[in-house]
Amino acid sequence: MSVVPDASHVTLHSASASQTHRLGALLGGLLRPGDVVLLEGPLGAGKTALTQGIGAGLGVRETINSPTFTLLKEYMGRLPLYHFDLYRIEDPEELFALGFEDYFGGESVCVVEWADRGVAADGATLWPASWLRIAIATDGGAKRALTCSASGARGAALLRAFVAAAERGR
Repeated sequence: MSVVPDASHVTLHSASASQTHRLGALLGGLLRPGDVVLLEGPLGAGKTALTQGIGAGLGVRETINSPTFTLLKEYMGRLPLYHFDLYRIEDPEELFALGFEDYFGGESVCVVEWADRGVAADGATLWPASWLRIAIATDGGAKRALTCSASGARGAALLRAFVAAAERGR
């Protein structure tokens, strides 16, 4: 793993699926009630592998898989984990109609795969004010670049803590 900082974001590099999982576990260990992690990236980029690591870091013992057809799965660990997959969402308005915003801000952690599908053409989203976004890019092989950005005070604090944990974990 390596870390590349920038003024507005930080890019973490992973050389394998196990490293991506380990980054997720580091992040999961840092999460608090109400945290929201937004994941973006193409099919096969590693969004679910990262989420599985987050679950491991939260102490989830169940197998975590992508809720592509159900849109949401709930897992229990030290905090409840709501795992969303917006792959099949064609219009962000569907999320408002389904009441997804009710899941944010409580005593749980929310991880949203395909979070970019939850953004309307005018930029409107149902995301809370604070979040951590991770955009995953692949080189076509096992290597991944995880570009992290944040919004809000808690999102920024989580980003700093995540980067510090990743640097210690190298």
